[in-house]
Amino acid sequence: MDRVTIHTDGACSPNPGAGGWAAILLYKKNGKKRELVITGGLAETTNNRMEMTAVLEALKRLNRPCEVTIYTDSKYVIGGLGTWRKGKPEKPGWIINWQRKGWKRRDGPVLNRDLWEELYDEVIKHERINLKFVKGHDGDHYNERCDILAVEARHGLAKD
Repeated sequence: MDRVTIHTDGACSPNPGAGGWAAILLYKKNGKKRELVITGGLAETTNNRMEMTAVLEALKRLNRPCEVTIYTDSKYVIGGLGTWRKGKPEKPGWIINWQRKGWKRRDGPVLNRDLWEELYDEVIKHERINLKFVKGHDGDHYNERCDILAVEARHGLAKD
């Protein structure tokens, strides 16, 4: 089973406004350590959508079931997804209740439903999904790199 470590971050300023996201995928191929950096953004979005998009786009790059560890500074993403094993929630996130309740919360519809649905479709493909919280702007090498890349992607859009 392939193991992949993913580091992600999203940036948006103002919020809502121009946003960027970044992900760094770390894996081994032919016994050698590899790194794939991906970035993108939207002219009008929110920080939560950029955090989610970073995770989503990273998972979309995986072409077979993997054991995935995702490091993020987004408690929203961690709380929403929970942890997964063999395509089933091991420690369910909010997404499971939202689905059961027709994508409704007590105070109205689930925000970012489109991205939550896409994330669900991706996480069920994998052997294991673990999300780990990393404090943002606290010296974590990959979190800092992702932050810089996400801000650069956001700035590229804000200049247009």
